[in-house]
Amino acid sequence: MKRNIKKVAVLGSGIMGSRIACHFANIGVEVLLLDIVPFELTDAEKEKGLTKEDPQVRNRIVNDAFESTLKGKPASLYHKDFAKRISLGNFDDDMHKIKDCDWVLEAVVERLDIKKQVFENVEKHRTKGTIISSNTSGIPIHMMLEDRSEDFQKHFIGTHFFNPPRYLKLLEIIPTPKTDQEITDFLMHYGDLYLGKTTVLCKDTPAFIANRVGIYAILKVVESMQKLDMNIDEVDKLTGPVIGRPKSATFRTSDVVGLDTLIKVANGLYENLPNDEARDTFKLPDVIGKLEENKWLGDKTGQGFYKKTKKDGKTEILTLDLDSMEYKPKTKPKFSTLESTKQISNLKERFPVLVGGKDKAGEFYRDSFYGLFQYSSNRIPEISDELYRIDQALCTGFGWEIGPFETWDALGVKKSVEKMEEAGYKPNQWVYDMLESGADSFYRVEAGQKQYYDIESKKYVNIPGTEEFIILENLKESGKEIWSNAEAGIIDLGDGIINVEFRSKSNSLGGGVVEGINKAISMAEEKYRGVVISNEGSNFSVGANLGMIFMYAIEQDYDELDFMIRQFQQTMMRARYSAIPVVVAPHNMALGGGCELSMHADHVQASAETYIGLVEVGVGVIPGGGGTKENALRVADRYQDGDVELNALQNAYMNIAMAKVATSAHEARDMGILRPSDGISINRSRQIADAKAAAISLADAGYTMPVQRTDIKVQGKTGIALFKAGVSGMKMGRYISEHDQKIADKLAYVMCGGDLSYPQEVSEQYLLDLEREAFLSLLGEKKTLERIQAVLQGGKPLRN
Repeated sequence: MKRNIKKVAVLGSGIMGSRIACHFANIGVEVLLLDIVPFELTDAEKEKGLTKEDPQVRNRIVNDAFESTLKGKPASLYHKDFAKRISLGNFDDDMHKIKDCDWVLEAVVERLDIKKQVFENVEKHRTKGTIISSNTSGIPIHMMLEDRSEDFQKHFIGTHFFNPPRYLKLLEIIPTPKTDQEITDFLMHYGDLYLGKTTVLCKDTPAFIANRVGIYAILKVVESMQKLDMNIDEVDKLTGPVIGRPKSATFRTSDVVGLDTLIKVANGLYENLPNDEARDTFKLPDVIGKLEENKWLGDKTGQGFYKKTKKDGKTEILTLDLDSMEYKPKTKPKFSTLESTKQISNLKERFPVLVGGKDKAGEFYRDSFYGLFQYSSNRIPEISDELYRIDQALCTGFGWEIGPFETWDALGVKKSVEKMEEAGYKPNQWVYDMLESGADSFYRVEAGQKQYYDIESKKYVNIPGTEEFIILENLKESGKEIWSNAEAGIIDLGDGIINVEFRSKSNSLGGGVVEGINKAISMAEEKYRGVVISNEGSNFSVGANLGMIFMYAIEQDYDELDFMIRQFQQTMMRARYSAIPVVVAPHNMALGGGCELSMHADHVQASAETYIGLVEVGVGVIPGGGGTKENALRVADRYQDGDVELNALQNAYMNIAMAKVATSAHEARDMGILRPSDGISINRSRQIADAKAAAISLADAGYTMPVQRTDIKVQGKTGIALFKAGVSGMKMGRYISEHDQKIADKLAYVMCGGDLSYPQEVSEQYLLDLEREAFLSLLGEKKTLERIQAVLQGGKPLRN
């Protein structure tokens, strides 16, 4: 049966329900969001003379919940206008509307009796064949099927989204024994392709996969911490980015998520896992009970493991002392093991050094990781038949860069097993069987495809669903890299398309990256069909190499700076004016030069989660790599009439002057950074493959090198006067500083084409020259250097 999801009903408008509804709206699906009718009137409603029959009262719960979600940060919607795709109602008056829905998703409170009541109501109104699912995080899926019809049971399944649904990629799919295989297969595919999720097939066991192993990992960290008499600051230092985990690490994450959530899941696991060999780890320590008694549940109550206070007008973070239960100033612990890994940027190469440490950090890593390895191996086949599903769930649900088995590989499986036994830990027998068979790792790469060790067949098998992904790391391991320097590499993607990958710190755009882009274009013009510029870093690029610019500016080496900026501008122009198509694929942060590179591509294939913008004014300059020119060009192309043209130019001007960053690819379209023809990839894992397909499509269509523009209409003195008047008003109102005014005036001068007597047409090179001159002149300002230094030292812009 062919299925199309045109309309979805979400039952329950709480934090999860409203956010799930928003994510369906993000992908263009019409959504019906329902909740209960209030039991009583509020005082405000009584004062207005309303009754329980008034629609605004009957929909109050869903209206308030949805409004709260729309105001929440980070935003649940890619674009505010997408809220129009969601209609609101209540269970009593509007449940009949689910007959027109293709998928009914329940997200009410975690009580089996209430869920059963909801499903009884659903059965009265749903159309046969409609998918029904529950977003439960703990209740066994099969227990919800009692008294349901055969058709309901065939089409019922667990779909566990992780919060927030827009940002966390994990979607656990949990069929029951009665779920039709077609439903399972459809949702595994739909979640990946349309919702942008990593869909992980789970067995119907307590907490499924991610929470089962993830909560164990958290509590094992607490257990190791107590064993070694460590404190919160030490543990969060050791369990954050240094091991590929979120910077919120262990205890800060608990505060953000809410300690009550951790308590609820841990207690549920302890109660429902009588035969789990690590059951005692799920028994929460007394200190957690004290926090619950005090209602110190984290951010939602204002304090938890950490507490934010004000001292002398400045925010101060205090850390809870678990012995005294008092908050004390946050410390900055140091460990020799961490110091020894500062120069190791590759996470997999860092792990052996961390686990081999001779200090308390090394002891902590050995105890916590060996426990995690043992527990993960023992969960097969209980929670999953395949090991890769556990890694996928932890990475996409908890934000780990690599999961337990991949971490184990990085340490060497055989060597680690010996060390584990010495420390009192022992993996499951299947691990010994694997090693005896001659397989010495859980994963390997074969012909560009990542494979996992399949326990049942005792063979390496491709990870299902990844055949359509392009993973640069796998291609490099397969010998597909054809050129590299210290900051960039060129990888053959096949089918005549090559890829430029950035490898500099934070993927900043320095000389090595510029060389890589030019080299790739030259190679492609000679013997390939197109170029993709993409990478697998945390961010696409944070912009130019600010440290190098600062060094030359301090030394007043303006000839070198002029050469660097010219070279960067020429590289951006070459991306636009080459004999082959160039496709740029930005993701997450694409700032400054990363934005300029995107704006000069023939096509952009952006991740939906792309935070892109020209932020140069924050360091005291204007965009100098073609960004200012390109904004002026695009506005001139869009509008040709007087006032409208100036209004459009003013919008582009303000985006740069205020260093505005789009919070999604859809917002970037509104800002004119992305064009209507540019693509958006919902699933980040598919983005590079999508970019390659776009490059092939352009080549197949008979790509012809464009001609440089000489017809860009600029406003001259008319536009400059308008902008200067506005800037002067902001200065007089003390909204901006004198240096801000100077930068804004320079920006206006360039975007309006300089001191021209009347509106006229100019060339791209003319605007680039103005842009470069303004950039260089601002680098000669003391206050600009102070701003750059502040960002380099503290990461925060200085207002001077």
